[in-house]
Amino acid sequence: MFHKILIANRGEIAVRIIRACKEMGIGTVAVYSEADKDAMHTRLADESICIGPAVSTKSYLNIPAIMTAASLTDVSAIHPGYGFLAENAEFAEIVIASGYTWIGPSPKSMRIMGDKVRAKQKMREAGVPLVYGSEGAVRSVEEAKEVAKLAGFPLIIKAAAGGGGRGMKIVHSEPSLPNAFSLCQSEAGIVFGDETVFIEQFLEEPRHIEVQVLGDGHGNLVHLFERECSIQRNNQKVLEEAPSPSISEETRQAICAAGVAAAKAVNYEGAGTIEFLLNPDQSFYFMEMNTRIQVEHPVTEWITGVDLIEWQIRVANGEKLAFTQEDIKMKGHAIECRINAEHPFKFTPSPGKIDLYHAPGGRSVRVDSAVYSGYSIPPHYDSMIAKIITHARDRKKCIRRMQRAIDELAIIGTITTNQELHKRLLANPAFQAGDFNIHFLENWLKQMIH
Repeated sequence: MFHKILIANRGEIAVRIIRACKEMGIGTVAVYSEADKDAMHTRLADESICIGPAVSTKSYLNIPAIMTAASLTDVSAIHPGYGFLAENAEFAEIVIASGYTWIGPSPKSMRIMGDKVRAKQKMREAGVPLVYGSEGAVRSVEEAKEVAKLAGFPLIIKAAAGGGGRGMKIVHSEPSLPNAFSLCQSEAGIVFGDETVFIEQFLEEPRHIEVQVLGDGHGNLVHLFERECSIQRNNQKVLEEAPSPSISEETRQAICAAGVAAAKAVNYEGAGTIEFLLNPDQSFYFMEMNTRIQVEHPVTEWITGVDLIEWQIRVANGEKLAFTQEDIKMKGHAIECRINAEHPFKFTPSPGKIDLYHAPGGRSVRVDSAVYSGYSIPPHYDSMIAKIITHARDRKKCIRRMQRAIDELAIIGTITTNQELHKRLLANPAFQAGDFNIHFLENWLKQMIH
């Protein structure tokens, strides 16, 4: 097993990885920016090293600084967490070429699934359902118009290198197509350094369902069921749960099988997520793959009993999975609420000092966080304070447990949090009934505001 791992990240995911390493008897190295000198991950790791100033391009995205830290601390592997460099194939190649183990999928798999045009081609070959649209990149407005004639409106134009909800334009009519196409190309070039775009039909009332997969380097690949991720705003998830309350057992089997087929198509190793859009008629279509651990991985861990971070590390170390698909059983229901430092309804960031932090406890309540009383949340990074995760025998009980946990949470200071948003959301009758899609939260917020 690795003697020491460098965690190329910060916040709650860095803390989560450090905890897993400690339980496995593995030494840890935390890297941090000048703004994070008092962060929890720097205190929990065996060693910590500053890699630059607050701005992420000069610290957490600074590959030479991270590699220097790895060399100075004599680590044997690097775990990227999520965000920052986690899906950067060039970084993975540098890590491997430098003689360290990359705790993640192969750079080749990352490049294929990171390019949405190539990914769609691979999925088509693997027989994974796809939304109707262009078979490859669309280079001009004229090509876009030809696709529109066949697919019809509404359409969505997407950046091939996009992600996180960026580089997308929805088009409802032909007159607006040329301007939307040009804007999307321009945004893709500025944000991702690649102007390549493609076009798909726009599904108007889908749900966002993702399948967790896990593979080793010995040909074994399994799914760990699905997660419901439809409660989101501006393509950013707010609450996730597992399993989904919206799909039949037949659809569950089909969508999980499609997730495995998608991962096998690129010889995937490690933990990854296949994301799908699900129509009201239970038809589903491949959207993209996240070639990393997800923020919402704890809900899957709770319903399956599989420690995904531990198995990321074990697989990277060359171990075979210790279980087969038949061994993985689903038990109960789990929900995760993301507690952020932001205005609960305007969603504006709210960095500042936490004078008092009290996390909820009790039966089947898990809190993944990197804050503490006296900690100041810097304005430079993601605003997440904590993830509260509850588990129960069924969804109704799980919601009630989460309501109790949210009520117990106390965060007092100069910051504002979205705690009140979660309270109202959990009490919403439509949410409690499982009657929602990806537009639910935004539509509900508009009604509350007006």
